Amino acid sequence: MNAVPTPGTAPGARSTREWQAADSRHFLHPFTDFAALAQKGSRIVERGEGIYLWDTEGQRVLDAMSGLWCVNVGYGRRELIEAATSQLERLAFYNAFFQTATPPAIELAELLAEVTPPQFQHVFFSGSGSEGNDTVVRMVRRYWDLLGQPERKVLISRNNAYHGSTMAGASLGGMAGMHAQGGLPIPDIAHIEQPYWYELGRSMSRAEFGTLAASWLEAKILELGPERVAAFVGEPVQGAGGVIIPPETYWPAVQAICDKYGILLVSDEVICGFGRTGRWFGCETMGTRPDLMTFAKGVTSGYVPLGGVMVGERVARVLIDKGGEFNHGYTYSGHPVACAVALANIRLIRREGLVDRVREDTGPYLAEQYAALKDHPLVGDAETCGLMGAILLVQDKERGTPFAAELEVGMVCRGHCFANGLIMRAVGDRMIVAPPLVITRAQIDEMMALIRRCLDLTWKDVKTQGWA
Repeated sequence: MNAVPTPGTAPGARSTREWQAADSRHFLHPFTDFAALAQKGSRIVERGEGIYLWDTEGQRVLDAMSGLWCVNVGYGRRELIEAATSQLERLAFYNAFFQTATPPAIELAELLAEVTPPQFQHVFFSGSGSEGNDTVVRMVRRYWDLLGQPERKVLISRNNAYHGSTMAGASLGGMAGMHAQGGLPIPDIAHIEQPYWYELGRSMSRAEFGTLAASWLEAKILELGPERVAAFVGEPVQGAGGVIIPPETYWPAVQAICDKYGILLVSDEVICGFGRTGRWFGCETMGTRPDLMTFAKGVTSGYVPLGGVMVGERVARVLIDKGGEFNHGYTYSGHPVACAVALANIRLIRREGLVDRVREDTGPYLAEQYAALKDHPLVGDAETCGLMGAILLVQDKERGTPFAAELEVGMVCRGHCFANGLIMRAVGDRMIVAPPLVITRAQIDEMMALIRRCLDLTWKDVKTQGWA
């Protein structure tokens, strides 16, 4: 695989400081303290190949976060670049309005119906996962309207969930910091507690806690009134919330509760989809039968933006047979270049057997390596699901005592990661990874050596500061 030259101004034409100055003057970054970043300066990433990135200082970095949970097939794949180029030459853009379609969008819809669970035969395209979750809110409420139950408007999600940053997506999510800005959540969105065993259930077995955590959904349905509840929305594994992996008993119990009350089940697969958990989709790993399924990120391996919602036949038949016009959509729904790249990406995942590799080889190997981290004096817990992993940093291993939030030990560890050629994300004091699905065992060993080094450096800081 060969890295692709950066378009526009050649990276070497400006120094790192010049790039940083221009960035500070003009570019407002997402989820960022703008003033703090301006003082520090951005890391300027200029190229990528395989699982590695290079910045303008020449440092090679192992990208253990797949960009942002998305570069599943790695950087610099000619198959995807050529698919985009070929489609740009033939038809760069046309919309899906006015009873019009393009061949790549139709072909991708067919392929998605093939690789997703059998209840999904229809897809509604968007430009991102956030837009997909906005679509879910509109579609769920439209479904119940058409069935003559317009009072069913409430969607239930979970605390510490992430479903995007648009108004509806951020409302569905359970991030308090996001809700504090902008008057969120919007009406008729409710939340229950997350299934985080280490924080909420260590006095019982994981199996017992999973059943208890699922029961919170039923309690909320009864509190709101079953006749008002439209759907439950959840990530199979809460990604941006810190890779919160629920007990095995959790999702089957949630499915049973949704069935009992007739509410729709929505699986947000933006992070878990396209092989991340060792199955094509996280709902297959967790054993659920969702009615709607949001996707994005891994559908194109992040090469170009694309998202959407897989629509199960329970919902699709109502929308099609009873619906009339659905007054919702996006300029870039079914963008032909994005769909062409997605087709090439899914075919590549199939051809290289990446989903099976995660389930049978690299996923179990990562689990073994993470289990060994539990001996580290900083690590309270370490767990994985497929090629997702989380390490919890604690002040006292025996008691499970967390560090004071203001110490920001996770950010201390992240700083060591960046300085030592590793991208590992900090969510509070949970250090998380989601490496590209093409990672090999040897590269997992390389990643684990870097993780251990950064944990050791963080432990040294903790001891020096007298924090433990």
